Order: sequence, then structure tokens, then C-alpha cells
Amino acid sequence: MAGGTHIRQSSLSPAGDMPEWRVMRAATIFAEKKPGRKTVVVLPVHYPRELFTAMDVHTVELWGPPGPPRGPDAGRIQAYACAVVRNALAFLASGGADDADAALFPHTCDSIQGLATLAPDFGGWGKPALRYLHPKGEDGPAARAFVRAELAHLAGELARLTGRPLAIPRLAEAIELHARIDRLRGELLSRRAFLDRTDPELYRLLRRGEYLGPGDHLAELAVAARGLGEERVQRGVPLMVTGYVPEPMTLFDALASAGAFVAADDYAAVGRRVPLAPPADGGDPLDTLAAKAFSMPPCPTRGGDQDVRMEYLETLYRRSGAAGLIVHVQKFCEPELFDVPAIRRRFARIGAPLLSLEGEMESSLSGQVITRLEAFVEMVGAGRKPP
Repeated sequence: MAGGTHIRQSSLSPAGDMPEWRVMRAATIFAEKKPGRKTVVVLPVHYPRELFTAMDVHTVELWGPPGPPRGPDAGRIQAYACAVVRNALAFLASGGADDADAALFPHTCDSIQGLATLAPDFGGWGKPALRYLHPKGEDGPAARAFVRAELAHLAGELARLTGRPLAIPRLAEAIELHARIDRLRGELLSRRAFLDRTDPELYRLLRRGEYLGPGDHLAELAVAARGLGEERVQRGVPLMVTGYVPEPMTLFDALASAGAFVAADDYAAVGRRVPLAPPADGGDPLDTLAAKAFSMPPCPTRGGDQDVRMEYLETLYRRSGAAGLIVHVQKFCEPELFDVPAIRRRFARIGAPLLSLEGEMESSLSGQVITRLEAFVEMVGAGRKPP
């Protein structure tokens, strides 16, 4: 790769045919290695981005290239682990992150937490493996204290990595920067029907935040937000989506071709990253970050009361004006799959049409899935009143 980035040939793709995902992540890891700056690859999904920004550490998320891993690297972890985990380990083993200085393994699930051990043992990862235990369960004084301690511990790990201690004024600035990003992302999603961009364009923009620097991502979001008007521009069938990660991204091309658009998003990789309320200003920035952790939409990767999440999903659905729900989960994703029966019951109770899709990070949708999507959109559209 140009500029000196090196990627060993991997089972993730044939020779000379590396996926765009892989090239962009690996290239970004190399490009951000500037004098005095460290780069950390991050496993999904929830982590304190503000802390990394404050310490001038660039993060690149590893969701996994589209397509289930194949070849020898795929056998480094059991086949019943999700494709996100298997692809991430194969990516590390094949040298895709060799230019990074460390890796962060949040406790999203047991499989991702286990990668902190598997990556050195089976993936050849010889650099620091950082951990972050994000909150599980309900808010409260003890929970806030626990998260604050986790943040302080992670700040210490980053200080050892960078050779610089955390500067509290820099953290306060980073919190404000990411709050601006959150506000714009939330506005683009909540006012989707008034945005003059297609779903494929919007989601590619939102997901660029997984590897772009926050300043660059903010600038792109600001440009997109100028396309928000007062008149509705999306005339298709409004749908709500829920799941872990929107892969393959061709899902949105298929929905657009079928005459539908996403009116409400509950993907862990997208909508669940926008706080329900901005964290309070003032006080200790670490306390502000701890408070933010409990202001996020309910997510099965963080545990909590399932009934609270069902109430949230129903409210989001009704508020958006969606006419149907697509439950899009990755195969073997235990946290997401655990909630699917409850989602089915809740939306059956309110009479909402529901389509369930299960994937494995495919590079594109199969003809069968596209046919199911088209039939679902046609069915929902036939029983819907025009806006």
C-alpha cells in the first residue's frame, strides 16, 4: 500500500482484492501515525471516545470486513462466535493493525472480552491489550462510581501508552467536541424524512465516524446537516431498523430500490450511540463522562431491564411514524438475539409489521433476502396511509 502501510496477505480476501473496509481501516491506522500521536484499534461498541480525543489518541474501530472469514485465520476461534469477532481476530492475525500501538477490548460481550486473550495467543498481537468495562444494568451512585473508576483506569493506561498524563481541561474540550458530533448525528437521524440524502449516503457518512478523526467527522456532519429543510423530502415507506451493525451496507440500497427509507434507527453501531440527553456541563469531566454512559439508549450489550428497552423501542417506533420494523441481527450475536423474542411479542401486541433478518457480515444481500425485503415493503406500503 502506498505510503509504507503493510498488510500481510490474509484469508479475508483473495490476493489483489482487499475489501474497501480493510483498506480504509489499515490506511487510516497508518495515516494517523504522526509524530507524538498514538493509534488504538477498538473493538465495538461502547467506549469513551472523549478520553482518547483528549489524549490525542486516534481510534479506528474493527467491526470486521464484509463477508465471513475464510481460510486458516477463520479457524482461530470457534465457528459459533459472531462474524464481527472472528473477522476482528483474523484482521489482527493478518497484520491489518500492525501499525497500531494498542487495541481496546470493551466488555461488549464475552467473545469480544475474550479476544483480549486470544489476540496475543492466536492472533500474534504483541502490543498492549486495553480493557474497558462499561456499565451493565441500571444507573445509581455505586454504578456511577464504578464507571468513573473504569474511566480513571483507562486514562492511566493511555497515559502509559502516550507518556503524557490526562489534562482535565483537554478532556472538557473533548467532551464538548463530541457533544457537537452527537447533536448533529441525532438531528440527522431524528429528522431523516427532511434530509436530502439517500439512506446509503447517510449511513456511509455516519459510519465514517468509526475511523475518521472527530474534527473531520464533525465537518462532514455539519455539511450534511445543511441539507435538512422544513419540508418532507422522503416519500417512501418509513421503516424502523434495529440490530447490532448495518452490514452489509447494501441493505440500504435494497430498501431504497424497494421504495422505503429508514425513519428510525436502533443499530448499536449508529442510533444507540446518540445520547438520549446531553450530559450536564460543569463539575469534574470524568463525572460528566460517567453520567453520559447512563444517558444512552437501552442496549442489550449493556444489560439492564428488558422491559425498559421494549418501552423505548415502541416509543421510538411510534414517534418516528414508521410503518414497519426490520430486526436485523448478526448470526451468533448473543446479546442482540436474546432480545428478539421480546421484540416480536411487543410489536405483535401493537400490531406492527415485523421482518426478521439474520446475517453474517456478508458483502452483499442474497437475492432471497432482497425478495423478502421487497415483499415486506410492498405489504407495509399497501396498508399504510400516505403522510
